[in-house]
Amino acid sequence: MEEKELQALVHLLDDPDQLIAEEIENKLLSLGPDIIPSLEEYWESAFDPYIQERLEKIIHAIQFDQTKSELLVWKMSNSFNLLEGLLIINSYQYPSYNNNLIRITIEELKREIWMELRYEMTPYEKVSLMNYVLFEKFGLSGNTNDYHNPQNSFIGRVLESKKGNPLTLSCIYSIVAQKLDIPIFGINLPKHFILSYLAENQTEDHLLFYLNAFNKGQVMQKADVISFLKQLNLPLSKEFMMPCDNVTILKRVLRNLVTAYEQNESASKKQEVEILFKLLED
Repeated sequence: MEEKELQALVHLLDDPDQLIAEEIENKLLSLGPDIIPSLEEYWESAFDPYIQERLEKIIHAIQFDQTKSELLVWKMSNSFNLLEGLLIINSYQYPSYNNNLIRITIEELKREIWMELRYEMTPYEKVSLMNYVLFEKFGLSGNTNDYHNPQNSFIGRVLESKKGNPLTLSCIYSIVAQKLDIPIFGINLPKHFILSYLAENQTEDHLLFYLNAFNKGQVMQKADVISFLKQLNLPLSKEFMMPCDNVTILKRVLRNLVTAYEQNESASKKQEVEILFKLLED
């Protein structure tokens, strides 16, 4: 669309006829993400708070539609890539965030570990190295002071602040590990997401031990997990003791956000996240 046509549409947003204003809004929504930079420029130059509010609403609606589309595509064709799924969730809250910065940070962490990694290392030695680089050198830690803050669920903010919840810290840990061919995968343990280390060249049933990323990669044994499940009166099922898929992980990220927004009384955010969750559930 020509810039002049777009400008004319924006000027009609304050038309006193509500039907015309809504028709213009729907037309702008149909044009998709390509018009966002122009809408942002119009927002900056607008003196009318009403027009600014309408533009904000349209920009957010376009971005949310894009998030939904990207999440569906990820689920259908790219769910093997956990990082890309987390980047979509990050873009939901921070649409202007440069996700390449996240990729670069992950690659830098991978490189630091790779430099010290040796073929003859035992699984425990590999975990010890990863723990040193991620938690001691880089400085990741559990956000115990503000556990339910929504920021703990956005990978970009976690890598910036170095603080996160068990799930996001576990995701970062497993993503870096798998890039190094270290078989560490997520465990969808109720109340506290953890990790597992698989025996090399074995099936998922061959677990060597578990890891607690929220506690700086603390090694846990099967008996610890069994004891935890018994305390919660839950069955010792594979669902809670064996690695889960990436769709399950992203659904848990979204559930955490629903809880966080509920506690923060952000009703609109909670509703949107519930829509994203349903896309993964259907």
